[in-house]
Amino acid sequence: MGFITEFKEFVSRGKVMDLAIGVVIGGAFQKIISSLVSDVIMPPLGIFVGGVNFREIKLSLKHAVTDASGKVISEAVTLNAGLFVQTVFDFLIIAFAVFVAIKAVNRFNKKQAGKIASMTNEEKLLAEIRDLLKHK
Repeated sequence: MGFITEFKEFVSRGKVMDLAIGVVIGGAFQKIISSLVSDVIMPPLGIFVGGVNFREIKLSLKHAVTDASGKVISEAVTLNAGLFVQTVFDFLIIAFAVFVAIKAVNRFNKKQAGKIASMTNEEKLLAEIRDLLKHK
């Protein structure tokens, strides 16, 4: 079997396609969560903690250098702590959403496993035949 043929078989498997779709959906989900955090959660949180805009929280390591006319010679160097806080919130929300999704899938799988365990041998055999016919 040639390398190209082997690669085609690998890519055409359902699991690889599912993974690719998951990555694309995950990227879109990340954008939604980032917007949720920066546009919905952080503004009220900033008001709650005294009108703070987290995007503007910076620690200046080196001030900008300008000439007499005001032209910037070298940019300021800052630690953008507020953006980091927003990224941490993004992560926590995404991690929580993934946790909830996995918990729901596990609960569903347990219910399905319970149904299969309570089936008679004939019902299990018929279910296997049905599943094999679906794949053809």
